[in-house]
Amino acid sequence: MRTRTKIITTAAAGMLAAAGMVAPAAAATAPAERQAPVATSDVIAANTWVYTWTKANVRGCASNQCALKYTVEADYRFSAICWDNGQHVTAYGISHNKWVKLGSGTNWVWGGLLKGNQTGNVPNKC
Repeated sequence: MRTRTKIITTAAAGMLAAAGMVAPAAAATAPAERQAPVATSDVIAANTWVYTWTKANVRGCASNQCALKYTVEADYRFSAICWDNGQHVTAYGISHNKWVKLGSGTNWVWGGLLKGNQTGNVPNKC
């Protein structure tokens, strides 16, 4: 039974790697050790990759009133779970209320800071 469990675990790690996702053991590495700029806590439950087109603030909820968790530079890659309506924001000539929930399930970024459409091309609503 141990051999079978090991094969399943190895296969699961291989599928994560093929999908461009980080296996749980690798996700625990320090940010300086990673090659690509990816927020470790936001890679866990990815459905879609989104990219910032400019500097972006990541917040604890879908509002500028929520705590600022961290800031990232342009071309930063996140995994995203879904999008939802939140605080209406106007910036850079863009105005809407679409916010994207990141892979951690606890962090949000306003869709106006993402490449693609208002939701960074994330198809599913939360």
